[in-house]
Amino acid sequence: MIAKTAAFREIKLVAALVLSLLGCLAIADIAQAQSNTPASTPYVYQVDSINPGTRTTFSGSQNDTPQALMEAFMEAGRKEDWRKASGALDLSYLPVSEQAAQGPELARKLHSVLKRAMTIDWADIPDRPDAVDTTSSDKDPMAGTARRNLMLARVSTEDQSVSIRMHRLQVKGGEPMWFFASQTVENVPQLYEKFGPTKFERALPQWLRSPAFWTLAWWEVIAIPLVLLVALLAAAGTWVAIRAFCRSYGDTLPGRILAAMKAPAAILAFAGTFAIVRRIVFTFSGALNTLLDPLQTLLIVIAIAALFLAVIEAILDMVADSQIDDLGKPEHEADRNYYTTLSAIRRIIIVLLILLGIGIVLIQTNMTDTLGFSLLAGAGMFSLILAFAARKLLGDIMASMQIAFAKTARIGDAVDFNGEWCYVEKIGFTHLRLRTWDDRRIMAPVASFVQSSFENWTKQDASLLKLAHLRLDHRADVDALREEFAKFVEGEDGICDKESAKIQVVDHDATGMWLRLIARSPDPATGWDMHCRMREYMLAAAARLDAAAGNEPAPAYLPREREVRIDLANKD
Repeated sequence: MIAKTAAFREIKLVAALVLSLLGCLAIADIAQAQSNTPASTPYVYQVDSINPGTRTTFSGSQNDTPQALMEAFMEAGRKEDWRKASGALDLSYLPVSEQAAQGPELARKLHSVLKRAMTIDWADIPDRPDAVDTTSSDKDPMAGTARRNLMLARVSTEDQSVSIRMHRLQVKGGEPMWFFASQTVENVPQLYEKFGPTKFERALPQWLRSPAFWTLAWWEVIAIPLVLLVALLAAAGTWVAIRAFCRSYGDTLPGRILAAMKAPAAILAFAGTFAIVRRIVFTFSGALNTLLDPLQTLLIVIAIAALFLAVIEAILDMVADSQIDDLGKPEHEADRNYYTTLSAIRRIIIVLLILLGIGIVLIQTNMTDTLGFSLLAGAGMFSLILAFAARKLLGDIMASMQIAFAKTARIGDAVDFNGEWCYVEKIGFTHLRLRTWDDRRIMAPVASFVQSSFENWTKQDASLLKLAHLRLDHRADVDALREEFAKFVEGEDGICDKESAKIQVVDHDATGMWLRLIARSPDPATGWDMHCRMREYMLAAAARLDAAAGNEPAPAYLPREREVRIDLANKD
Protein backbone atom coordinates (compact mmCIF):
# COMPACT_ATOMS: atom_id res chain seq x y z
CA MET A 1 0.00 0.00 0.00
CA ILE A 2 2.83 2.34 0.90
CA ALA A 3 4.64 1.47 -2.36
CA LYS A 4 1.56 2.37 -4.41
CA THR A 5 1.22 5.75 -2.70
CA ALA A 6 4.86 6.60 -3.37
CA ALA A 7 4.54 5.65 -7.04
CA PHE A 8 1.44 7.83 -7.38
CA ARG A 9 3.30 10.84 -5.92
CA GLU A 10 6.15 10.36 -8.37
CA ILE A 11 3.70 10.29 -11.29
CA LYS A 12 2.12 13.57 -10.12
CA LEU A 13 5.51 15.22 -9.79
CA VAL A 14 6.54 14.22 -13.31
CA ALA A 15 3.25 15.50 -14.70
CA ALA A 16 3.72 18.86 -12.96
CA LEU A 17 7.22 19.17 -14.38
CA VAL A 18 5.98 18.41 -17.90
CA LEU A 19 3.18 20.99 -17.64
CA SER A 20 5.60 23.63 -16.35
CA LEU A 21 7.95 22.95 -19.25
CA LEU A 22 5.12 23.24 -21.76
CA GLY A 23 4.01 26.56 -20.19
CA CYS A 24 7.49 28.03 -20.44
CA LEU A 25 7.72 26.99 -24.08
CA ALA A 26 4.37 28.65 -24.80
CA ILE A 27 5.45 31.87 -23.14
CA ALA A 28 8.68 31.85 -25.12
CA ASP A 29 6.76 31.39 -28.37
CA ILE A 30 4.47 34.29 -27.54
CA ALA A 31 7.42 36.53 -26.68
CA GLN A 32 9.13 35.51 -29.90
CA ALA A 33 5.99 36.37 -31.89
CA GLN A 34 5.64 39.75 -30.19
CA SER A 35 9.29 40.53 -30.85
CA ASN A 36 8.71 40.00 -34.56
CA THR A 37 5.53 42.24 -34.63
CA PRO A 38 5.64 46.07 -34.32
CA ALA A 39 4.11 47.34 -31.08
CA SER A 40 0.68 48.93 -31.37
CA THR A 41 0.21 52.44 -29.98
CA PRO A 42 -3.04 54.05 -28.85
CA TYR A 43 -2.12 57.36 -30.56
CA VAL A 44 -2.97 56.17 -34.08
CA TYR A 45 -6.02 55.35 -36.16
CA GLN A 46 -6.01 51.63 -36.90
CA VAL A 47 -6.99 50.90 -40.54
CA ASP A 48 -7.09 47.80 -42.71
CA SER A 49 -5.20 49.42 -45.60
CA ILE A 50 -3.88 52.78 -46.83
CA ASN A 51 -4.60 53.90 -50.39
CA PRO A 52 -4.89 50.39 -51.84
CA GLY A 53 -5.73 51.86 -55.22
CA THR A 54 -2.39 53.65 -55.60
CA ARG A 55 0.10 51.70 -53.51
CA THR A 56 2.03 54.99 -53.35
CA THR A 57 3.10 56.34 -49.98
CA PHE A 58 6.10 58.03 -48.52
CA SER A 59 8.31 55.75 -46.53
CA GLY A 60 10.85 55.83 -43.73
CA SER A 61 11.66 59.29 -42.38
CA GLN A 62 9.47 61.04 -44.95
CA ASN A 63 6.22 60.58 -43.02
CA ASP A 64 7.10 59.47 -39.53
CA THR A 65 6.47 63.00 -38.17
CA PRO A 66 4.09 65.79 -39.28
CA GLN A 67 6.98 68.12 -40.16
CA ALA A 68 8.73 65.41 -42.19
CA LEU A 69 5.52 64.75 -44.13
CA MET A 70 5.05 68.46 -44.89
CA GLU A 71 8.68 68.81 -46.05
CA ALA A 72 8.46 65.76 -48.30
CA PHE A 73 5.13 66.86 -49.76
CA MET A 74 6.29 70.43 -50.49
CA GLU A 75 9.52 69.10 -52.04
CA ALA A 76 7.59 66.73 -54.33
CA GLY A 77 5.34 69.65 -55.24
CA ARG A 78 8.31 71.86 -56.06
CA LYS A 79 9.49 69.17 -58.49
CA GLU A 80 5.89 68.77 -59.72
CA ASP A 81 6.07 65.03 -59.01
CA TRP A 82 2.36 64.82 -58.23
CA ARG A 83 2.22 61.04 -58.33
CA LYS A 84 4.75 60.86 -55.52
CA ALA A 85 3.07 63.75 -53.70
CA SER A 86 -0.24 61.87 -53.73
CA GLY A 87 1.36 59.39 -51.33
CA ALA A 88 1.00 62.02 -48.58
CA LEU A 89 -2.80 62.04 -48.94
CA ASP A 90 -5.30 59.78 -47.21
CA LEU A 91 -7.60 58.89 -50.14
CA SER A 92 -9.79 56.51 -48.19
CA TYR A 93 -12.95 58.52 -48.96
CA LEU A 94 -12.53 57.67 -52.68
CA PRO A 95 -13.42 54.33 -54.27
CA VAL A 96 -10.32 52.19 -54.72
CA SER A 97 -10.71 52.28 -58.50
CA GLU A 98 -10.50 56.13 -58.55
CA GLN A 99 -7.61 56.69 -56.15
CA ALA A 100 -4.81 56.28 -58.73
CA ALA A 101 -6.48 58.65 -61.19
CA GLN A 102 -7.51 61.40 -58.76
CA GLY A 103 -4.60 61.24 -56.31
CA PRO A 104 -2.04 63.26 -58.33
CA GLU A 105 -4.60 65.94 -59.25
CA LEU A 106 -5.69 66.30 -55.62
CA ALA A 107 -2.04 66.53 -54.57
CA ARG A 108 -1.43 69.33 -57.09
CA LYS A 109 -4.45 71.28 -55.88
CA LEU A 110 -3.60 70.78 -52.21
CA HIS A 111 -0.06 72.00 -52.84
CA SER A 112 -1.47 75.20 -54.37
CA VAL A 113 -3.92 75.67 -51.49
CA LEU A 114 -1.20 75.28 -48.86
CA LYS A 115 0.92 77.96 -50.56
CA ARG A 116 -1.95 80.43 -51.02
CA ALA A 117 -4.39 79.87 -48.17
CA MET A 118 -1.98 79.72 -45.25
CA THR A 119 1.48 80.60 -44.07
CA ILE A 120 3.47 77.52 -43.15
CA ASP A 121 5.13 78.10 -39.80
CA TRP A 122 7.58 75.22 -39.62
CA ALA A 123 8.27 75.86 -35.94
CA ASP A 124 4.63 75.10 -35.10
CA ILE A 125 4.57 71.76 -36.93
CA PRO A 126 5.77 69.03 -34.52
CA ASP A 127 8.82 67.04 -35.54
CA ARG A 128 8.00 64.09 -33.29
CA PRO A 129 6.17 60.88 -34.22
CA ASP A 130 3.69 61.42 -31.38
CA ALA A 131 3.19 65.11 -32.35
CA VAL A 132 3.78 66.30 -28.80
CA ASP A 133 4.03 70.09 -28.66
CA THR A 134 7.11 70.82 -26.59
CA THR A 135 7.02 74.60 -27.10
CA SER A 136 3.59 75.46 -25.68
CA SER A 137 2.98 76.79 -22.17
CA ASP A 138 2.19 74.43 -19.34
CA LYS A 139 -1.19 76.19 -19.11
CA ASP A 140 -2.11 74.75 -22.51
CA PRO A 141 -4.35 71.68 -21.89
CA MET A 142 -2.65 69.88 -24.81
CA ALA A 143 0.89 70.57 -23.61
CA GLY A 144 2.92 67.36 -23.42
CA THR A 145 0.06 65.28 -24.85
CA ALA A 146 0.62 62.85 -27.72
CA ARG A 147 -1.73 63.41 -30.67
CA ARG A 148 -2.96 61.41 -33.61
CA ASN A 149 -4.85 64.31 -35.24
CA LEU A 150 -3.20 67.67 -35.87
CA MET A 151 -4.80 70.88 -37.19
CA LEU A 152 -2.38 73.00 -39.25
CA ALA A 153 -4.68 75.91 -40.09
CA ARG A 154 -8.28 77.00 -40.52
CA VAL A 155 -9.36 78.75 -43.70
CA SER A 156 -12.72 80.15 -44.73
CA THR A 157 -14.53 79.43 -47.97
CA GLU A 158 -17.67 81.15 -49.23
CA ASP A 159 -20.04 79.36 -46.84
CA GLN A 160 -17.99 77.61 -44.17
CA SER A 161 -14.73 77.38 -42.26
CA VAL A 162 -12.52 74.42 -43.20
CA SER A 163 -9.59 73.03 -41.22
CA ILE A 164 -6.44 71.63 -42.83
CA ARG A 165 -5.41 68.58 -40.83
CA MET A 166 -2.99 65.63 -40.66
CA HIS A 167 -3.66 62.35 -38.93
CA ARG A 168 -1.63 59.29 -38.00
CA LEU A 169 -2.60 55.92 -39.48
CA GLN A 170 -1.36 52.40 -38.84
CA VAL A 171 -2.08 49.19 -40.70
CA LYS A 172 -2.05 46.08 -38.54
CA GLY A 173 1.50 44.80 -38.49
CA GLY A 174 2.93 48.04 -39.98
CA GLU A 175 4.56 51.24 -38.77
CA PRO A 176 2.44 54.36 -37.90
CA MET A 177 2.57 57.04 -40.62
CA TRP A 178 1.28 60.60 -40.95
CA PHE A 179 -1.01 61.65 -43.83
CA PHE A 180 -3.11 64.63 -44.80
CA ALA A 181 -6.50 63.73 -43.33
CA SER A 182 -9.19 62.38 -45.64
CA GLN A 183 -11.56 65.15 -44.51
CA THR A 184 -9.05 67.75 -45.66
CA VAL A 185 -8.39 65.96 -48.97
CA GLU A 186 -12.14 65.76 -49.58
CA ASN A 187 -12.40 69.56 -49.21
CA VAL A 188 -9.47 70.24 -51.57
CA PRO A 189 -11.63 70.92 -54.70
CA GLN A 190 -13.69 73.47 -52.77
CA LEU A 191 -10.60 75.14 -51.32
CA TYR A 192 -8.88 75.18 -54.71
CA GLU A 193 -11.91 76.91 -56.21
CA LYS A 194 -11.30 79.87 -53.91
CA PHE A 195 -7.54 79.87 -53.37
CA GLY A 196 -6.30 78.32 -56.59
CA PRO A 197 -4.81 80.34 -59.46
CA THR A 198 -7.17 82.36 -61.62
CA LYS A 199 -7.56 81.84 -65.38
CA PHE A 200 -5.39 84.88 -66.02
CA GLU A 201 -2.63 83.50 -63.82
CA ARG A 202 -2.75 80.05 -65.45
CA ALA A 203 -2.30 81.76 -68.82
CA LEU A 204 1.00 83.35 -67.76
CA PRO A 205 4.30 81.96 -69.06
CA GLN A 206 6.06 79.38 -66.93
CA TRP A 207 8.99 81.66 -66.10
CA LEU A 208 6.62 84.20 -64.51
CA ARG A 209 5.19 81.47 -62.29
CA SER A 210 8.62 80.31 -61.13
CA PRO A 211 9.80 81.21 -57.58
CA ALA A 212 11.49 84.57 -57.05
CA PHE A 213 12.13 85.24 -53.34
CA TRP A 214 10.33 85.05 -49.97
CA THR A 215 7.97 82.35 -51.30
CA LEU A 216 6.82 84.80 -53.99
CA ALA A 217 6.64 84.02 -57.70
CA TRP A 218 7.92 86.48 -60.28
CA TRP A 219 4.40 87.32 -61.40
CA GLU A 220 3.56 88.38 -57.80
CA VAL A 221 6.61 90.65 -57.65
CA ILE A 222 5.42 92.37 -60.85
CA ALA A 223 1.70 92.29 -60.07
CA ILE A 224 1.78 93.96 -56.63
CA PRO A 225 2.93 97.40 -57.89
CA LEU A 226 0.51 97.17 -60.84
CA VAL A 227 -2.45 96.37 -58.57
CA LEU A 228 -1.51 99.24 -56.26
CA LEU A 229 -1.28 101.59 -59.25
CA VAL A 230 -4.73 100.57 -60.50
CA ALA A 231 -6.18 101.06 -57.00
CA LEU A 232 -4.55 104.51 -56.72
CA LEU A 233 -5.98 105.53 -60.09
CA ALA A 234 -9.45 104.42 -58.95
CA ALA A 235 -9.07 106.47 -55.75
CA ALA A 236 -7.88 109.54 -57.67
CA GLY A 237 -10.77 109.22 -60.13
CA THR A 238 -13.27 108.99 -57.28
CA TRP A 239 -11.77 112.09 -55.64
CA VAL A 240 -11.91 114.13 -58.85
CA ALA A 241 -15.48 113.05 -59.64
CA ILE A 242 -16.78 113.94 -56.18
CA ARG A 243 -14.96 117.29 -56.25
CA ALA A 244 -16.65 118.12 -59.56
CA PHE A 245 -20.06 117.35 -58.05
CA CYS A 246 -19.20 119.51 -55.02
CA ARG A 247 -18.56 122.51 -57.25
CA SER A 248 -21.90 122.08 -58.99
CA TYR A 249 -23.86 121.86 -55.71
CA GLY A 250 -21.99 124.67 -53.95
CA ASP A 251 -22.53 125.30 -50.23
CA THR A 252 -25.78 123.34 -50.06
CA LEU A 253 -26.42 120.29 -47.90
CA PRO A 254 -25.67 117.82 -50.75
CA GLY A 255 -22.50 119.77 -51.51
CA ARG A 256 -21.33 119.58 -47.91
CA ILE A 257 -22.10 115.86 -47.71
CA LEU A 258 -20.15 115.19 -50.90
CA ALA A 259 -17.24 117.29 -49.66
CA ALA A 260 -17.11 115.29 -46.43
CA MET A 261 -17.28 112.03 -48.40
CA LYS A 262 -14.29 112.73 -50.64
CA ALA A 263 -11.56 111.22 -48.47
CA PRO A 264 -13.45 108.12 -47.20
CA ALA A 265 -14.88 107.45 -50.67
CA ALA A 266 -11.38 107.59 -52.17
CA ILE A 267 -10.10 105.16 -49.51
CA LEU A 268 -13.03 102.83 -50.19
CA ALA A 269 -12.36 103.00 -53.94
CA PHE A 270 -8.70 102.15 -53.34
CA ALA A 271 -9.41 99.20 -51.03
CA GLY A 272 -12.37 97.96 -53.08
CA THR A 273 -10.47 98.04 -56.35
CA PHE A 274 -7.52 96.29 -54.73
CA ALA A 275 -9.85 93.58 -53.34
CA ILE A 276 -11.66 93.05 -56.66
CA VAL A 277 -8.42 92.76 -58.64
CA ARG A 278 -7.06 90.29 -56.09
CA ARG A 279 -10.23 88.27 -56.25
CA ILE A 280 -10.71 88.15 -60.03
CA VAL A 281 -7.29 88.55 -61.61
CA PHE A 282 -4.66 87.47 -59.06
CA THR A 283 -4.53 85.14 -56.08
CA PHE A 284 -1.43 85.88 -54.06
CA SER A 285 0.51 83.44 -51.91
CA GLY A 286 -0.28 82.82 -48.25
CA ALA A 287 2.70 84.77 -46.87
CA LEU A 288 1.65 87.85 -48.79
CA ASN A 289 -2.03 87.39 -47.97
CA THR A 290 -1.15 87.34 -44.27
CA LEU A 291 -0.11 90.99 -44.63
CA LEU A 292 -2.55 92.14 -47.29
CA ASP A 293 -5.80 90.70 -45.86
CA PRO A 294 -5.72 92.64 -42.54
CA LEU A 295 -4.70 95.88 -44.28
CA GLN A 296 -7.39 95.51 -46.93
CA THR A 297 -10.10 94.72 -44.40
CA LEU A 298 -8.96 97.55 -42.15
CA LEU A 299 -9.11 100.10 -44.98
CA ILE A 300 -12.59 98.95 -46.05
CA VAL A 301 -13.94 99.11 -42.49
CA ILE A 302 -12.39 102.55 -41.91
CA ALA A 303 -13.76 103.86 -45.21
CA ILE A 304 -17.32 102.61 -44.58
CA ALA A 305 -17.35 103.99 -41.01
CA ALA A 306 -15.91 107.31 -42.21
CA LEU A 307 -18.57 107.57 -44.94
CA PHE A 308 -21.31 107.03 -42.40
CA LEU A 309 -19.84 109.58 -40.01
CA ALA A 310 -19.19 112.10 -42.79
CA VAL A 311 -22.87 112.22 -43.68
CA ILE A 312 -23.89 112.75 -40.04
CA GLU A 313 -21.16 115.34 -39.53
CA ALA A 314 -22.11 117.31 -42.63
CA ILE A 315 -25.80 117.39 -41.68
CA LEU A 316 -25.10 118.51 -38.11
CA ASP A 317 -22.59 121.15 -39.21
CA MET A 318 -25.05 122.50 -41.75
CA VAL A 319 -27.78 122.76 -39.12
CA ALA A 320 -25.42 124.30 -36.59
CA ASP A 321 -24.07 126.90 -39.05
CA SER A 322 -27.55 127.91 -40.20
CA GLN A 323 -29.11 128.11 -36.73
CA ILE A 324 -26.25 128.98 -34.39
CA ASP A 325 -27.35 132.62 -34.22
CA ASP A 326 -30.95 131.67 -33.48
CA LEU A 327 -30.00 129.06 -30.87
CA GLY A 328 -28.88 131.79 -28.48
CA LYS A 329 -32.37 133.26 -28.30
CA PRO A 330 -34.54 132.49 -25.26
CA GLU A 331 -37.21 130.60 -27.20
CA HIS A 332 -34.63 128.03 -28.42
CA GLU A 333 -33.84 126.51 -25.02
CA ALA A 334 -35.14 123.09 -26.11
CA ASP A 335 -33.14 123.27 -29.35
CA ARG A 336 -29.91 123.86 -27.45
CA ASN A 337 -30.56 120.76 -25.35
CA TYR A 338 -31.48 118.75 -28.45
CA TYR A 339 -28.37 119.61 -30.47
CA THR A 340 -26.08 119.06 -27.49
CA THR A 341 -27.58 115.63 -26.82
CA LEU A 342 -27.33 114.82 -30.52
CA SER A 343 -23.66 115.80 -30.44
CA ALA A 344 -23.05 113.45 -27.51
CA ILE A 345 -24.84 110.61 -29.27
CA ARG A 346 -22.71 111.24 -32.34
CA ARG A 347 -19.54 110.78 -30.30
CA ILE A 348 -20.91 107.59 -28.76
CA ILE A 349 -21.64 106.31 -32.27
CA ILE A 350 -18.07 107.13 -33.29
CA VAL A 351 -16.65 105.15 -30.36
CA LEU A 352 -18.97 102.21 -31.05
CA LEU A 353 -18.05 102.23 -34.73
CA ILE A 354 -14.37 102.18 -33.85
CA LEU A 355 -14.87 99.21 -31.52
CA LEU A 356 -17.08 97.46 -34.07
CA GLY A 357 -14.51 98.07 -36.79
CA ILE A 358 -11.73 96.60 -34.65
CA GLY A 359 -13.90 93.55 -33.95
CA ILE A 360 -14.70 93.05 -37.63
CA VAL A 361 -11.02 93.29 -38.57
CA LEU A 362 -10.05 90.75 -35.91
CA ILE A 363 -12.80 88.33 -36.95
CA GLN A 364 -12.45 88.67 -40.72
CA THR A 365 -8.68 88.33 -40.72
CA ASN A 366 -8.50 85.57 -38.09
CA MET A 367 -5.77 87.56 -36.41
CA THR A 368 -5.97 85.36 -33.34
CA ASP A 369 -4.71 82.46 -35.46
CA THR A 370 -2.24 84.30 -37.67
CA LEU A 371 0.91 86.34 -37.58
CA GLY A 372 -1.04 89.54 -36.93
CA PHE A 373 -2.04 88.49 -33.43
CA SER A 374 1.53 87.49 -32.64
CA LEU A 375 2.65 90.96 -33.67
CA LEU A 376 -0.01 92.52 -31.48
CA ALA A 377 0.93 90.31 -28.54
CA GLY A 378 4.62 91.03 -29.06
CA ALA A 379 3.89 94.74 -28.95
CA GLY A 380 2.39 94.55 -25.45
CA MET A 381 4.94 96.87 -23.89
CA PHE A 382 4.57 99.32 -26.76
CA SER A 383 0.80 99.27 -26.22
CA LEU A 384 1.27 100.11 -22.55
CA ILE A 385 3.55 103.01 -23.43
CA LEU A 386 1.07 104.24 -26.04
CA ALA A 387 -1.81 103.99 -23.57
CA PHE A 388 0.18 105.98 -21.00
CA ALA A 389 0.95 108.64 -23.59
CA ALA A 390 -2.69 108.77 -24.67
CA ARG A 391 -4.11 109.17 -21.17
CA LYS A 392 -4.60 112.91 -21.75
CA LEU A 393 -6.53 112.20 -24.95
CA LEU A 394 -8.70 109.61 -23.21
CA GLY A 395 -9.31 112.08 -20.38
CA ASP A 396 -10.39 114.76 -22.87
CA ILE A 397 -12.79 112.32 -24.55
CA MET A 398 -14.42 111.51 -21.21
CA ALA A 399 -14.54 115.23 -20.38
CA SER A 400 -16.33 116.01 -23.63
CA MET A 401 -18.90 113.31 -22.85
CA GLN A 402 -19.32 114.81 -19.38
CA ILE A 403 -19.92 118.29 -20.81
CA ALA A 404 -22.41 117.00 -23.36
CA PHE A 405 -24.51 114.98 -20.91
CA ALA A 406 -24.25 117.37 -17.94
CA LYS A 407 -24.96 120.22 -20.40
CA THR A 408 -22.69 122.65 -18.58
CA ALA A 409 -22.04 124.14 -22.02
CA ARG A 410 -24.54 123.44 -24.79
CA ILE A 411 -24.39 124.08 -28.50
CA GLY A 412 -25.75 127.61 -28.94
CA ASP A 413 -24.99 128.72 -25.37
CA ALA A 414 -23.47 132.15 -24.84
CA VAL A 415 -20.43 131.87 -22.55
CA ASP A 416 -17.75 134.14 -21.18
CA PHE A 417 -14.47 132.30 -21.72
CA ASN A 418 -11.24 134.02 -20.62
CA GLY A 419 -12.93 137.40 -20.97
CA GLU A 420 -14.29 136.62 -24.45
CA TRP A 421 -18.00 136.64 -25.19
CA CYS A 422 -18.57 133.52 -27.34
CA TYR A 423 -21.20 131.14 -28.64
CA VAL A 424 -20.57 127.38 -28.44
CA GLU A 425 -20.60 126.10 -32.02
CA LYS A 426 -19.33 122.55 -31.64
CA ILE A 427 -18.40 120.13 -28.86
CA GLY A 428 -15.69 117.78 -30.09
CA PHE A 429 -13.74 114.96 -28.46
CA THR A 430 -10.88 117.17 -27.29
CA HIS A 431 -11.91 120.78 -28.05
CA LEU A 432 -14.90 123.09 -28.07
CA ARG A 433 -15.26 125.44 -31.03
CA LEU A 434 -16.34 128.89 -29.85
CA ARG A 435 -17.50 131.75 -32.08
CA THR A 436 -16.81 135.22 -30.74
CA TRP A 437 -19.03 138.26 -31.28
CA ASP A 438 -16.68 139.42 -34.07
CA ASP A 439 -16.82 136.00 -35.83
CA ARG A 440 -13.44 134.72 -34.65
CA ARG A 441 -13.12 131.05 -33.73
CA ILE A 442 -11.57 129.92 -30.45
CA MET A 443 -10.59 126.27 -30.07
CA ALA A 444 -10.83 125.72 -26.33
CA PRO A 445 -9.68 122.45 -24.67
CA VAL A 446 -12.54 120.58 -23.04
CA ALA A 447 -10.44 120.33 -19.88
CA SER A 448 -10.82 124.10 -19.48
CA PHE A 449 -14.58 123.67 -19.17
CA VAL A 450 -14.32 120.80 -16.70
CA GLN A 451 -11.42 121.78 -14.45
CA SER A 452 -12.02 125.55 -14.23
CA SER A 453 -15.01 127.87 -13.96
CA PHE A 454 -16.58 129.82 -16.79
CA GLU A 455 -19.69 131.89 -17.24
CA ASN A 456 -22.68 130.43 -19.07
CA TRP A 457 -25.11 133.23 -19.82
CA THR A 458 -27.87 131.04 -21.24
CA LYS A 459 -27.80 127.99 -18.95
CA GLN A 460 -31.05 128.75 -17.11
CA ASP A 461 -32.28 132.03 -18.59
CA ALA A 462 -30.99 133.77 -21.69
CA SER A 463 -31.91 137.22 -20.34
CA LEU A 464 -29.05 139.26 -18.89
CA LEU A 465 -28.69 142.35 -16.71
CA LYS A 466 -26.53 144.78 -18.68
CA LEU A 467 -24.56 147.45 -16.86
CA ALA A 468 -23.14 150.78 -18.00
CA HIS A 469 -21.10 153.15 -15.80
CA LEU A 470 -20.83 156.96 -16.04
CA ARG A 471 -18.45 159.26 -14.10
CA LEU A 472 -20.12 162.64 -13.45
CA ASP A 473 -19.44 165.75 -11.45
CA HIS A 474 -20.46 165.88 -7.79
CA ARG A 475 -22.90 168.65 -8.59
CA ALA A 476 -24.84 166.60 -11.19
CA ASP A 477 -28.61 166.45 -10.63
CA VAL A 478 -29.26 162.70 -10.39
CA ASP A 479 -33.05 163.13 -10.42
CA ALA A 480 -32.87 164.95 -13.74
CA LEU A 481 -30.76 162.09 -15.11
CA ARG A 482 -33.33 159.58 -13.83
CA GLU A 483 -36.00 161.36 -15.86
CA GLU A 484 -33.85 161.08 -19.01
CA PHE A 485 -33.16 157.41 -18.24
CA ALA A 486 -36.88 156.72 -17.86
CA LYS A 487 -37.47 158.20 -21.32
CA PHE A 488 -34.80 155.91 -22.78
CA VAL A 489 -36.24 152.81 -21.09
CA GLU A 490 -39.73 153.57 -22.31
CA GLY A 491 -38.68 153.76 -25.93
CA GLU A 492 -36.08 150.95 -25.98
CA ASP A 493 -37.20 147.59 -27.45
CA GLY A 494 -34.03 145.84 -26.25
CA ILE A 495 -35.16 146.03 -22.61
CA CYS A 496 -37.43 143.13 -21.69
CA ASP A 497 -38.15 144.10 -18.06
CA LYS A 498 -38.71 147.83 -17.90
CA GLU A 499 -39.67 147.77 -14.20
CA SER A 500 -36.22 146.54 -13.16
CA ALA A 501 -34.32 149.25 -15.07
CA LYS A 502 -32.71 151.76 -12.71
CA ILE A 503 -29.94 154.30 -12.25
CA GLN A 504 -27.84 154.30 -9.06
CA VAL A 505 -24.93 156.22 -7.54
CA VAL A 506 -22.53 153.42 -6.59
CA ASP A 507 -19.30 155.26 -5.71
CA HIS A 508 -17.48 158.58 -5.60
CA ASP A 509 -13.96 159.95 -5.21
CA ALA A 510 -12.16 163.24 -5.44
CA THR A 511 -12.79 163.51 -9.17
CA GLY A 512 -16.53 162.87 -9.17
CA MET A 513 -19.24 160.30 -8.59
CA TRP A 514 -19.99 157.00 -10.36
CA LEU A 515 -23.44 156.21 -11.73
CA ARG A 516 -24.51 152.67 -12.70
CA LEU A 517 -27.20 152.12 -15.32
CA ILE A 518 -28.99 148.75 -15.09
CA ALA A 519 -31.40 147.19 -17.62
CA ARG A 520 -32.37 143.60 -18.48
CA SER A 521 -32.16 142.37 -22.07
CA PRO A 522 -33.83 139.22 -23.48
CA ASP A 523 -30.56 137.64 -24.71
CA PRO A 524 -26.83 138.43 -24.83
CA ALA A 525 -26.79 139.64 -28.44
CA THR A 526 -29.66 142.06 -27.91
CA GLY A 527 -28.19 143.13 -24.58
CA TRP A 528 -24.86 144.12 -26.10
CA ASP A 529 -26.46 146.50 -28.58
CA MET A 530 -28.89 147.79 -25.98
CA HIS A 531 -26.32 148.67 -23.36
CA CYS A 532 -24.20 150.49 -25.96
CA ARG A 533 -27.24 152.58 -26.93
CA MET A 534 -27.99 153.16 -23.22
CA ARG A 535 -24.52 154.53 -22.56
CA GLU A 536 -24.64 156.74 -25.67
CA TYR A 537 -28.08 158.13 -24.77
CA MET A 538 -27.17 158.97 -21.18
CA LEU A 539 -23.86 160.61 -22.16
CA ALA A 540 -25.73 162.77 -24.65
CA ALA A 541 -28.37 163.61 -22.02
CA ALA A 542 -25.67 164.60 -19.49
CA ALA A 543 -24.01 166.81 -22.11
CA ARG A 544 -27.31 168.56 -22.86
CA LEU A 545 -28.06 169.18 -19.19
CA ASP A 546 -24.52 170.42 -18.61
CA ALA A 547 -24.75 172.88 -21.50
CA ALA A 548 -28.13 174.15 -20.34
CA ALA A 549 -26.88 174.73 -16.78
CA GLY A 550 -24.88 177.79 -17.76
CA ASN A 551 -22.17 179.24 -15.51
CA GLU A 552 -21.21 178.45 -11.95
CA PRO A 553 -22.57 177.81 -9.38
CA ALA A 554 -25.34 176.12 -11.37
CA PRO A 555 -25.32 172.24 -11.37
CA ALA A 556 -22.57 170.71 -13.48
CA TYR A 557 -22.83 167.22 -14.95
CA LEU A 558 -19.57 166.47 -16.72
CA PRO A 559 -16.51 166.38 -14.39
CA ARG A 560 -14.37 169.54 -13.92
CA GLU A 561 -11.13 170.06 -12.06
CA ARG A 562 -11.67 171.66 -8.63
CA GLU A 563 -10.67 175.33 -8.47
CA VAL A 564 -9.10 176.57 -5.24
CA ARG A 565 -9.28 180.31 -4.67
CA ILE A 566 -7.00 181.87 -2.13
CA ASP A 567 -7.97 185.29 -0.84
CA LEU A 568 -4.73 187.11 -0.27
CA ALA A 569 -6.28 190.54 0.07
CA ASN A 570 -6.90 190.25 3.82
CA LYS A 571 -3.57 188.65 4.46
CA ASP A 572 -1.44 190.50 6.94
